[in-house]
Amino acid sequence: MANSPSLVTGRRVTSRLAAVSSLTLDDRQLADELVTLRDCLRWATSEFHAYRLHFGHGTTSAWDEAVALTLGALHLPWDVDPSVLDARLLGIERVRIVALVRARIETRKPLPYLLGEAFFAGYPFEVDERVLIPRSPIAELIEHDFAAWFPDHPPSRVLDLCTGSGCIGIATALHLPTAEVDLVDISADALEVAKANITRHDVGARVRAVLSDVFDGVAGQRYDLIVANPPYVDARDLAAMPEEFRHEPTLALGAGDDGLAIVRRVLREARGHLNDDGVLIVEVGNSDRHLEAAFPAVPFLWLEFERGGHGVFALTTGELDDYASHFEPPTSSEPY
Repeated sequence: MANSPSLVTGRRVTSRLAAVSSLTLDDRQLADELVTLRDCLRWATSEFHAYRLHFGHGTTSAWDEAVALTLGALHLPWDVDPSVLDARLLGIERVRIVALVRARIETRKPLPYLLGEAFFAGYPFEVDERVLIPRSPIAELIEHDFAAWFPDHPPSRVLDLCTGSGCIGIATALHLPTAEVDLVDISADALEVAKANITRHDVGARVRAVLSDVFDGVAGQRYDLIVANPPYVDARDLAAMPEEFRHEPTLALGAGDDGLAIVRRVLREARGHLNDDGVLIVEVGNSDRHLEAAFPAVPFLWLEFERGGHGVFALTTGELDDYASHFEPPTSSEPY
């Protein structure tokens, strides 16, 4: 639209937009003008709209982002009494909120990195730029104890493959108090974050972090359930990602031209690490179309989620057995 403000880059704005933005004031001036939490919410929402931020790391709108930022800055829970909106804030609290809003706009860094925390399946997890920000729809499966596949008894051994912050595996352990869980990642940096979250949630007796390139570090281990959220972004989507995503580790996002470089290996090797009545659940996001094109004969079960999300499939051990030949590397003359 011709009258809409535009960005030159994620860090520099046009003079026209700068002229109407309150960010031309310094933080103390801004903090002096904002009195209540309601003031801060309204102001942050307006600035987020003006600068056209991208929301995709836990929120979906400028208002939700403003709520998450202000409550996080003030260490308030999501279900705080709405009457707190009209509470006067201390000057130091207003300065903190202003600084976070400015950082969110000027750096395009996702809010969970600025706060150092993200929520997944109802639990808080420490996050920083060594790991992806938790946002997988697999959270819904965890909240339902994977009952669609384990109606009579929960899985006793679970592998969280490409664990990152450890959110999937740790949340699973918290929901399934008898389960033992291995968290696997190729990144030693990511596993440091996962270990911090193991400690935070006091699940060290049942959850361990393992440095491993896919299954290499868990040779000989078998599981009832393998849940994988591997890198799956194809080259085209990776190049087109908004700037917010460029703060996340590329190692955890990109996986070749079609996004399936890691997924193919998971499909080949998962059966050797599953018990006979086991289940493999894998998230592939937008690369679902590539997966179906690569393996047209395989009956992937694509899962549906109440809160949205797509590109997650499940295969049973029996299906992995039945279609094992499809997952084998092709000859040099065949596409894969």
